[in-house]
Amino acid sequence: MFLPTTKEEINKLHWEKPDIILISGDVYIDSPFNGSAVIGNWLTLHGFKVAIIAQPDVNSDDIARLGEPSLYWAVSAGAMDSLVANYTATEKFRNEDDLTPGGINNKRPDRACMVYTNLIRRYFKNTKPIVLGGIEASLRRVVHYDIKDKKLRRSLIFDAKADILAYGMAEKTMLELSYALRDNKDYHDIKGLCYISKTPKESYINIPSYEECVQDKSLFREMFKAFYVNSAYVNSKGLNQKHDIRYLIHNPPQPQLTQEELDKIYDMDFTREVHPYYAKQGNVKAQETIKFSVVSHRGCCGECNFCAIAVHQGKSVISRSKESIIKEINKLVQKPDFKGYISDIGGPTGNMYKISCKVHGTTGNCKNKRCLYPKVCENIVFSHDKQVDLLSEVAKNNKIKKVFVSSGIRHDLIMADKQNGKRYLEYLSKNNISGQLKIAPEHTSDNVLESMGKPKQTIFLDFMNEFNRINQPLDQFLTCYFMVDHPGCSLYDTEDLLLFINQNLKFRPEQVQVFTPTPSTFSTLMYYTEQDLNGNDIFVEKDRNARMKQKLIITQSLSRHNTDSHGFHYKKKFGSRRSYYTRFKKK
Repeated sequence: MFLPTTKEEINKLHWEKPDIILISGDVYIDSPFNGSAVIGNWLTLHGFKVAIIAQPDVNSDDIARLGEPSLYWAVSAGAMDSLVANYTATEKFRNEDDLTPGGINNKRPDRACMVYTNLIRRYFKNTKPIVLGGIEASLRRVVHYDIKDKKLRRSLIFDAKADILAYGMAEKTMLELSYALRDNKDYHDIKGLCYISKTPKESYINIPSYEECVQDKSLFREMFKAFYVNSAYVNSKGLNQKHDIRYLIHNPPQPQLTQEELDKIYDMDFTREVHPYYAKQGNVKAQETIKFSVVSHRGCCGECNFCAIAVHQGKSVISRSKESIIKEINKLVQKPDFKGYISDIGGPTGNMYKISCKVHGTTGNCKNKRCLYPKVCENIVFSHDKQVDLLSEVAKNNKIKKVFVSSGIRHDLIMADKQNGKRYLEYLSKNNISGQLKIAPEHTSDNVLESMGKPKQTIFLDFMNEFNRINQPLDQFLTCYFMVDHPGCSLYDTEDLLLFINQNLKFRPEQVQVFTPTPSTFSTLMYYTEQDLNGNDIFVEKDRNARMKQKLIITQSLSRHNTDSHGFHYKKKFGSRRSYYTRFKKK
């Protein structure tokens, strides 16, 4: 059942007013892939009256169309940070938006959380608390680098003038907060929340202030590392961060959801349709991908330096039970427009279903090593046989013609699984892809891969050889995603990537992206400070034209001998390539 989004729907339910009004930068699809729908249905399941206003018109009083809630407003920019959604890495405005009716990107404002909060306060003076949530709020909850301003910004809760910020996936946090506000109880100790205080909290860690981070990049690095370490589900401390004369109070995160709790969330009845109020405004392209897709797990232990999943969803993976997934699929196949194809069963990384760690549950984040880099840690417990079992069980449904695995997979995990990795790859190739398999090696130069926190080139080559052995008779191939201009990536490294493609892949990939410095990632930390995680200087290209030139080397297949003519910025910055390598490139 849809959440109400119009006054007429509110009246039909005989509500005097909603308890909670959700505001979202995405169109309202009642889907498990829509964060506002998940939170809204979850709170409804627990007895709260929840309404939603999606993509409110910022040039009118549209945000006030349902009146004022009795408990609080919940504001989200949507499934993406609004600046990332609206601009490319080279600062060009994106004209298309898959989560807007009609596909035209004209309904999500820049800095959506700030805009929506200001609109609420314009039409409702001294209103109920405004709670920020979603990925924009989650990644901007402490001092962070901003791609548009090209400088550090304060915690979003200060700039948006909101009352509360809920970070992470937040089902537990929002439910506890709803109970507290309903029962007039103090909410300030609820885990997963941030708020503003005149004084620091005595038991919390003091991290460098906004002003200190602006003045000293090394303090910003220290701040981010403390923030990252204390984002784990267990043993994390609360944080105080001073902004002028006030403090951001950052409570520790909520405990990780159990499998039973995750099952209960995804067992909720979603219509998986665009709400009729918005459907009449145009087709929503995202529906083509998500309507018949299934989430099997959350979180990612990969910790790629450019990825924000670990900070938002967590680096510990929590998986649904096989029974819950099959139950959801049995609902999907009953839909009248189901054509026999499941678009995807996966998560942030497709082949991390049922992966776990021997120590995360007791020690939290390891301070001096990672789960998969530079190699798969001995404490990681995984086997691809559980995913093969799941996929084969789903395929037994006679209403299903094919189950696809469209989520990207980690090729290093497949190669590290000596017992079931190749079996999984064979099963996947024969049953769950159609013509191509999507993977993201990101780059092929080991120094760039090190900067990214990605596995070495040799592992990719071994995987590619194994894939080709299996798939040559099937006439299937790899689709590779690459990234250029990551901190530490020079034009020379991009030329090496092109050479690798020419010699090994024999095709010109179109899926090449320029690194985007999104908030709260290690790569963005390196981009801003122009130093690696140990404080050593690294090359960072910040000129927009030169950044785009790295992409064009690959997409336009410029040959190696004429790319030297585009190396002007090396001479400008370092005098010569030799001085560049002397200063930065490891021997």
